[in-house]
Amino acid sequence: MPLRANSVLPARRTPVELHTADGLRLVGELAVPEARAPVATLVTLHPLPTEGGFMDSHVIRKASWRLPALAGIAVLRFNTRGTSSPQGTSEGTFDEARSERFDVAAAIEYVEFAELPHRWLFGWSFGTDLALMHGLDPSIEGAVLLSPPLRHATDEILDAWASAGAPLLALVPEHDDYLRPAEARERFARVPQVQVVALEGAKHLCVGEPNVRRVLDEVVRRVAPEASPLPTTWDGPMATWEGA
Repeated sequence: MPLRANSVLPARRTPVELHTADGLRLVGELAVPEARAPVATLVTLHPLPTEGGFMDSHVIRKASWRLPALAGIAVLRFNTRGTSSPQGTSEGTFDEARSERFDVAAAIEYVEFAELPHRWLFGWSFGTDLALMHGLDPSIEGAVLLSPPLRHATDEILDAWASAGAPLLALVPEHDDYLRPAEARERFARVPQVQVVALEGAKHLCVGEPNVRRVLDEVVRRVAPEASPLPTTWDGPMATWEGA
């Protein structure tokens, strides 16, 4: 069967609670391969909650629907503080990327204690600022940044990533509202190990199945290259998401 925008592939999906060092409970879900050990792990960080971003933002949701089955990748997604989704509301209040450092730390701690392998951050928009500002951790191998606005992440933060040498992959839409490929290459030039990939024809929200497939292919090519390129069909049980 061809994979479509609403295709949900088999995985073991478990609701999780993350507990922050400042005493909050965050709502999340861990999706792992159904019948094998994961080969890599994504800690996902969603777009700006004040603009509708949450753990069900479509690219992150589709990563959790597809990557455990297609690539053997475990996907942790969660609502940052004060963010609501159909799974529930995380405690706390949005703090413009400041106190969210505790949220990122709690997610990293969760996958580390779960002994999930080859842990990467996957941030989208506001989530890329969280990844850059708060995700430089010894247990994290690198970060994939989708539509990075570089709104909060300063040159000093980029210099810290440069010094650490941890790999960065920046996926920058050709028609992004905030940072386009040429400017992204200039801003990221201070980080020798960064790879900037232009997403031709895409906008900031990467709407449309071709854009989602391109993003997930680029993620897998970096995080679990043996599973790249991702197939576009599935021979097995498959559910259909009936949400709006």
